[in-house]
Amino acid sequence: QVQLVESGGGLVQAGGSLRLSCATSGRTFGRTFSPYAMGWFRQAPGKEREFVATITWRRGGTYYADSGKDRFTISRDNAKNTVYLQMNSLKPEDTAVYYCAAKVVAGRAAVAADFEAWGQGTQVTVSS
Repeated sequence: QVQLVESGGGLVQAGGSLRLSCATSGRTFGRTFSPYAMGWFRQAPGKEREFVATITWRRGGTYYADSGKDRFTISRDNAKNTVYLQMNSLKPEDTAVYYCAAKVVAGRAAVAADFEAWGQGTQVTVSS
């Protein structure tokens, strides 16, 4: 079973930065945590959960939604079993609850349904 705990959200002015963290624990396939990929998603009030970024666990390959490209950076520290999302030049439209997700089984990692485990989310609010 995999557990994910997000932190680092908060209130920031437009143009500011935040760094989200996702601490992971548990086991995958009966061994030390080693998912295929980790992702960040966000959900604003009244909207569907949307993809933000993903990173493959072993090779570190990254992929971003257009909304965060050139502003957001996803990274991981395999030794600490932690995934990060550095968000720069934040905009009011980035306001949402941000969720960390784990994809245990290899395959597509582009939409929420592809991921098997989720954290509880952390609120990010960007004021204008």
